[in-house]
Amino acid sequence: MRVAPDSRPRIAIVDDDPDMRVTLAELLDENGFDTESLASSQEFYELGAEPGIDLALIDLKLKGESGLTLAINIRKTHDLPIVMLTGVGDVVDKIVGLETGADDYLMKPFNPRELIARIRAVLRRYGAVAAHRSGRTDANDGNELTFGGNTLDLSQRELFDADGSEIPLTNAEYRLLEYFLRNPNRIIPRTELLAELGSDLSHYVDRTIDVLILRLRRKIELAPSKPVHLQTRRGQGYIFVTDPGGRH
Repeated sequence: MRVAPDSRPRIAIVDDDPDMRVTLAELLDENGFDTESLASSQEFYELGAEPGIDLALIDLKLKGESGLTLAINIRKTHDLPIVMLTGVGDVVDKIVGLETGADDYLMKPFNPRELIARIRAVLRRYGAVAAHRSGRTDANDGNELTFGGNTLDLSQRELFDADGSEIPLTNAEYRLLEYFLRNPNRIIPRTELLAELGSDLSHYVDRTIDVLILRLRRKIELAPSKPVHLQTRRGQGYIFVTDPGGRH
Protein backbone atom coordinates (compact mmCIF):
# COMPACT_ATOMS: atom_id res chain seq x y z
CA MET A 1 0.00 0.00 0.00
CA ARG A 2 1.23 3.48 -0.84
CA VAL A 3 1.60 6.02 1.91
CA ALA A 4 0.92 9.30 0.13
CA PRO A 5 -0.92 11.68 2.47
CA ASP A 6 -0.44 14.69 0.18
CA SER A 7 -1.90 13.10 -2.99
CA ARG A 8 -5.25 11.72 -4.05
CA PRO A 9 -5.64 8.05 -3.04
CA ARG A 10 -5.46 5.78 -6.08
CA ILE A 11 -8.10 3.05 -6.37
CA ALA A 12 -7.85 0.00 -8.64
CA ILE A 13 -11.30 -0.84 -10.05
CA VAL A 14 -11.31 -4.50 -11.11
CA ASP A 15 -14.60 -5.27 -12.87
CA ASP A 16 -15.33 -7.03 -16.17
CA ASP A 17 -18.37 -4.81 -16.84
CA PRO A 18 -17.13 -1.77 -18.82
CA ASP A 19 -20.17 0.33 -17.91
CA MET A 20 -19.63 -0.37 -14.21
CA ARG A 21 -15.94 0.57 -14.52
CA VAL A 22 -16.89 3.91 -16.08
CA THR A 23 -19.56 4.57 -13.44
CA LEU A 24 -17.20 3.76 -10.59
CA ALA A 25 -14.34 5.78 -12.06
CA GLU A 26 -16.55 8.85 -12.43
CA LEU A 27 -17.93 8.46 -8.91
CA LEU A 28 -14.50 8.06 -7.36
CA ASP A 29 -13.01 10.94 -9.37
CA GLU A 30 -15.80 13.25 -8.22
CA ASN A 31 -15.02 12.33 -4.61
CA GLY A 32 -11.29 12.93 -4.58
CA PHE A 33 -9.80 9.64 -5.81
CA ASP A 34 -7.64 8.70 -8.77
CA THR A 35 -8.49 5.40 -10.44
CA GLU A 36 -6.98 2.56 -12.43
CA SER A 37 -9.70 0.71 -14.38
CA LEU A 38 -8.97 -2.98 -14.96
CA ALA A 39 -11.12 -5.61 -16.68
CA SER A 40 -9.56 -8.74 -15.17
CA SER A 41 -7.25 -10.21 -12.56
CA GLN A 42 -4.54 -10.47 -15.22
CA GLU A 43 -4.65 -6.72 -15.82
CA PHE A 44 -4.15 -6.19 -12.07
CA TYR A 45 -1.12 -8.51 -12.06
CA GLU A 46 0.32 -6.57 -14.98
CA LEU A 47 0.63 -3.54 -12.70
CA GLY A 48 3.68 -5.33 -11.29
CA ALA A 49 5.10 -6.08 -7.87
CA GLU A 50 4.53 -2.48 -6.79
CA PRO A 51 1.13 -1.62 -8.28
CA GLY A 52 1.14 1.93 -6.91
CA ILE A 53 -2.41 1.89 -5.60
CA ASP A 54 -3.98 2.46 -2.20
CA LEU A 55 -7.04 0.19 -2.38
CA ALA A 56 -8.43 -2.52 -4.65
CA LEU A 57 -12.17 -2.42 -5.44
CA ILE A 58 -12.91 -5.90 -6.82
CA ASP A 59 -15.99 -7.47 -8.37
CA LEU A 60 -16.54 -10.86 -6.72
CA LYS A 61 -17.81 -12.52 -9.92
CA LEU A 62 -15.06 -11.63 -12.38
CA LYS A 63 -14.95 -13.64 -15.59
CA GLY A 64 -11.92 -15.91 -15.81
CA GLU A 65 -10.07 -15.84 -12.49
CA SER A 66 -12.62 -14.89 -9.84
CA GLY A 67 -12.47 -11.83 -7.65
CA LEU A 68 -12.08 -14.13 -4.65
CA THR A 69 -8.93 -15.68 -6.10
CA LEU A 70 -7.55 -12.26 -6.92
CA ALA A 71 -8.22 -11.07 -3.37
CA ILE A 72 -6.47 -14.13 -1.93
CA ASN A 73 -3.42 -13.55 -4.12
CA ILE A 74 -3.30 -9.84 -3.26
CA ARG A 75 -3.44 -10.65 0.44
CA LYS A 76 -0.48 -13.04 0.05
CA THR A 77 1.81 -10.44 -1.48
CA HIS A 78 0.56 -6.93 -0.66
CA ASP A 79 -0.45 -4.97 2.42
CA LEU A 80 -3.35 -3.55 0.47
CA PRO A 81 -6.93 -2.87 1.59
CA ILE A 82 -9.64 -4.66 -0.41
CA VAL A 83 -13.33 -3.86 -0.86
CA MET A 84 -15.44 -6.52 -2.60
CA LEU A 85 -18.47 -5.82 -4.80
CA THR A 86 -21.02 -8.39 -5.90
CA GLY A 87 -24.45 -8.56 -7.45
CA VAL A 88 -25.21 -11.82 -5.68
CA GLY A 89 -26.74 -11.69 -2.19
CA ASP A 90 -25.64 -15.21 -1.26
CA VAL A 91 -24.51 -15.60 2.35
CA VAL A 92 -21.79 -18.03 1.23
CA ASP A 93 -20.28 -15.37 -1.03
CA LYS A 94 -20.30 -12.86 1.79
CA ILE A 95 -18.62 -15.17 4.27
CA VAL A 96 -16.00 -16.32 1.78
CA GLY A 97 -15.39 -12.72 0.77
CA LEU A 98 -14.61 -11.77 4.35
CA GLU A 99 -12.48 -14.87 4.83
CA THR A 100 -10.21 -14.02 1.92
CA GLY A 101 -9.09 -11.05 3.96
CA ALA A 102 -11.33 -8.48 2.31
CA ASP A 103 -11.81 -5.38 4.45
CA ASP A 104 -15.39 -4.72 3.41
CA TYR A 105 -18.15 -6.09 1.25
CA LEU A 106 -20.91 -4.24 -0.60
CA MET A 107 -23.69 -5.64 -2.77
CA LYS A 108 -24.79 -4.16 -6.09
CA PRO A 109 -26.79 -2.06 -6.60
CA PHE A 110 -25.16 0.06 -3.91
CA ASN A 111 -25.74 3.57 -2.65
CA PRO A 112 -22.90 5.72 -4.09
CA ARG A 113 -22.49 7.69 -0.88
CA GLU A 114 -22.26 4.48 1.12
CA LEU A 115 -19.54 3.10 -1.16
CA ILE A 116 -17.49 6.28 -0.81
CA ALA A 117 -17.96 6.22 2.99
CA ARG A 118 -16.86 2.57 3.15
CA ILE A 119 -13.76 3.22 1.05
CA ARG A 120 -12.77 6.22 3.17
CA ALA A 121 -13.29 4.22 6.38
CA VAL A 122 -11.08 1.38 5.15
CA LEU A 123 -8.35 3.80 4.08
CA ARG A 124 -8.50 5.50 7.49
CA ARG A 125 -8.01 2.17 9.25
CA TYR A 126 -5.03 1.30 7.09
CA GLY A 127 -3.59 4.78 7.51
CA ALA A 128 -3.66 4.34 11.28
CA VAL A 129 -1.81 1.04 10.95
CA ALA A 130 0.78 2.64 8.66
CA ALA A 131 1.32 5.40 11.21
CA HIS A 132 1.94 2.81 13.92
CA ARG A 133 4.48 1.04 11.72
CA SER A 134 6.40 4.14 10.70
CA GLY A 135 6.59 5.44 14.26
CA ARG A 136 7.32 2.20 16.05
CA THR A 137 10.58 2.22 18.02
CA ASP A 138 9.96 -0.29 20.77
CA ALA A 139 8.04 -3.58 20.83
CA ASN A 140 6.73 -2.70 24.27
CA ASP A 141 5.38 0.78 23.56
CA GLY A 142 1.73 -0.18 23.84
CA ASN A 143 1.51 -1.89 20.45
CA GLU A 144 0.86 -5.34 21.92
CA LEU A 145 -2.15 -7.01 23.51
CA THR A 146 -1.80 -10.33 25.30
CA PHE A 147 -4.01 -13.20 26.46
CA GLY A 148 -3.28 -16.76 27.56
CA GLY A 149 0.36 -16.60 26.53
CA ASN A 150 -0.50 -15.25 23.08
CA THR A 151 0.55 -11.82 21.84
CA LEU A 152 -1.24 -9.68 19.26
CA ASP A 153 1.22 -7.28 17.63
CA LEU A 154 -0.82 -4.23 16.60
CA SER A 155 1.96 -2.71 14.52
CA GLN A 156 2.54 -5.78 12.38
CA ARG A 157 -1.07 -7.05 12.62
CA GLU A 158 0.21 -10.49 13.62
CA LEU A 159 -0.61 -13.01 16.37
CA PHE A 160 2.08 -15.06 18.11
CA ASP A 161 1.75 -17.98 20.51
CA ALA A 162 3.74 -18.48 23.73
CA ASP A 163 6.67 -19.98 21.75
CA GLY A 164 6.86 -16.99 19.42
CA SER A 165 5.39 -18.83 16.43
CA GLU A 166 2.97 -16.88 14.27
CA ILE A 167 -0.69 -17.93 14.25
CA PRO A 168 -1.90 -16.90 10.76
CA LEU A 169 -5.05 -14.76 10.72
CA THR A 170 -7.17 -13.47 7.89
CA ASN A 171 -7.83 -9.74 7.95
CA ALA A 172 -11.37 -10.27 9.26
CA GLU A 173 -10.11 -12.59 12.01
CA TYR A 174 -7.43 -10.09 13.02
CA ARG A 175 -9.89 -7.21 13.22
CA LEU A 176 -12.34 -9.30 15.24
CA LEU A 177 -9.67 -10.42 17.70
CA GLU A 178 -8.30 -6.91 18.12
CA TYR A 179 -11.78 -5.59 18.85
CA PHE A 180 -12.35 -8.27 21.47
CA LEU A 181 -9.01 -7.54 23.13
CA ARG A 182 -9.75 -3.82 23.22
CA ASN A 183 -13.12 -4.61 24.82
CA PRO A 184 -12.32 -7.49 27.17
CA ASN A 185 -14.73 -9.12 29.63
CA ARG A 186 -17.74 -7.35 28.11
CA ILE A 187 -20.66 -9.02 26.34
CA ILE A 188 -20.68 -7.74 22.76
CA PRO A 189 -23.76 -8.24 20.53
CA ARG A 190 -23.36 -9.65 17.02
CA THR A 191 -24.59 -6.39 15.49
CA GLU A 192 -21.79 -4.45 17.17
CA LEU A 193 -19.19 -6.92 15.92
CA LEU A 194 -20.48 -6.78 12.36
CA ALA A 195 -20.55 -2.99 12.48
CA GLU A 196 -16.87 -3.08 13.50
CA LEU A 197 -16.11 -5.27 10.48
CA GLY A 198 -17.83 -2.68 8.31
CA SER A 199 -20.30 -5.13 6.78
CA ASP A 200 -23.90 -4.71 5.65
CA LEU A 201 -26.04 -5.08 8.76
CA SER A 202 -29.17 -5.91 6.79
CA HIS A 203 -28.02 -9.32 5.58
CA TYR A 204 -26.94 -12.54 7.31
CA VAL A 205 -25.70 -10.97 10.54
CA ASP A 206 -25.69 -14.09 12.72
CA ARG A 207 -24.25 -16.50 10.18
CA THR A 208 -21.38 -14.26 9.08
CA ILE A 209 -20.20 -13.57 12.62
CA ASP A 210 -20.71 -17.17 13.75
CA VAL A 211 -18.43 -18.48 10.99
CA LEU A 212 -15.69 -15.99 11.85
CA ILE A 213 -15.99 -16.83 15.57
CA LEU A 214 -15.69 -20.54 14.82
CA ARG A 215 -12.57 -20.04 12.71
CA LEU A 216 -10.98 -17.76 15.29
CA ARG A 217 -11.64 -20.25 18.10
CA ARG A 218 -9.88 -22.97 16.13
CA LYS A 219 -6.77 -20.81 16.11
CA ILE A 220 -6.67 -19.46 19.68
CA GLU A 221 -8.40 -22.06 21.87
CA LEU A 222 -6.83 -25.31 23.09
CA ALA A 223 -10.29 -26.92 22.90
CA PRO A 224 -12.39 -24.93 20.41
CA SER A 225 -15.58 -26.76 21.40
CA LYS A 226 -15.01 -25.64 25.02
CA PRO A 227 -13.57 -22.14 24.67
CA VAL A 228 -12.09 -20.43 27.71
CA HIS A 229 -11.39 -17.06 26.08
CA LEU A 230 -13.92 -16.46 23.29
CA GLN A 231 -17.17 -17.47 24.95
CA THR A 232 -20.80 -17.35 23.82
CA ARG A 233 -23.48 -15.74 25.92
CA ARG A 234 -26.61 -17.27 24.47
CA GLY A 235 -29.14 -14.71 23.30
CA GLN A 236 -26.73 -11.84 24.08
CA GLY A 237 -23.58 -12.17 22.00
CA TYR A 238 -19.95 -12.98 22.77
CA ILE A 239 -17.48 -12.14 25.50
CA PHE A 240 -13.69 -12.36 25.42
CA VAL A 241 -12.40 -13.48 28.83
CA THR A 242 -8.77 -12.48 29.25
CA ASP A 243 -8.45 -14.16 32.65
CA PRO A 244 -10.35 -17.48 32.57
CA GLY A 245 -9.63 -17.94 36.27
CA GLY A 246 -11.65 -14.88 37.19
CA ARG A 247 -15.44 -14.45 37.30
CA HIS A 248 -17.20 -13.08 34.26
